[in-house]
Amino acid sequence: MPPALLDQLESFYDAVPRIDARAESHGALTLFVRDGEGFPYYARPSLDGGEPTAVDVRLVRERQRELGVAEAFEWVHETTPGLLDVMERAGFAVLRAPLMVLDGPPAVPEVDAAVRVLDPDADDFLADVAVVQAVARLSFSTPGTARGDTGPKDRDTLLPTVTPVHVPKFRYALAEDATEGVVAVGMTQTAVAVAEVVGVGTLPSARRRGLGAAITAVLARDALDRGAGRVFLSAGSEDIARVYERVGFRRVGTACVAEAETGDGGA
Repeated sequence: MPPALLDQLESFYDAVPRIDARAESHGALTLFVRDGEGFPYYARPSLDGGEPTAVDVRLVRERQRELGVAEAFEWVHETTPGLLDVMERAGFAVLRAPLMVLDGPPAVPEVDAAVRVLDPDADDFLADVAVVQAVARLSFSTPGTARGDTGPKDRDTLLPTVTPVHVPKFRYALAEDATEGVVAVGMTQTAVAVAEVVGVGTLPSARRRGLGAAITAVLARDALDRGAGRVFLSAGSEDIARVYERVGFRRVGTACVAEAETGDGGA
């Protein structure tokens, strides 16, 4: 990966959590602590902070336990290669996700559903956000690309229990089937003129129809139209990475994610 691209992504990773979280320094790691509602953040290597040590990791884990949040860490392997060994020695299982960037305009596939980016000024915006959150929750409860039984009935059962939480840094998109309703969703978050596509998920019953690729392409095009100079994402697996390759993304590195449950007694 070119050093300039590494620097660009590291600047994004440092900037985007600061939109709705405070940053705490613990040695060569920065722990982002969310202010307000939403999923808790993680710790990652500080900009120009050097290689994190086992002592840094231990200090962060102690602080995360104090806060009652998951012991979560994220980093780019090519930027901080020594952290992988440190985390594995600490007992973490590390997800190695293909890190991918978009070259040129995205290729938007034709699909049998209407794909649109949500308008935050629309009257039904929060209702649509609730649907996005419900579909995402069901999709990620059965990860991967294989078809399954979970579908619209499960979405409709879950939906009344969802309280929509709109985080302003996100742009949301959904794919709506004419008969089954919303079956696929995704989001982007943007900072320092870089947009990351996140949370792309399809109900298992609607998979293998190109909907995830279509959501990703439409979100990427929206980000570019809104001034992003770079669009990237992390794929959950090699199979999922191949979906994004069809849109125009290419692999440039490895995004590492390590998380332990709150209260885990690890070192």
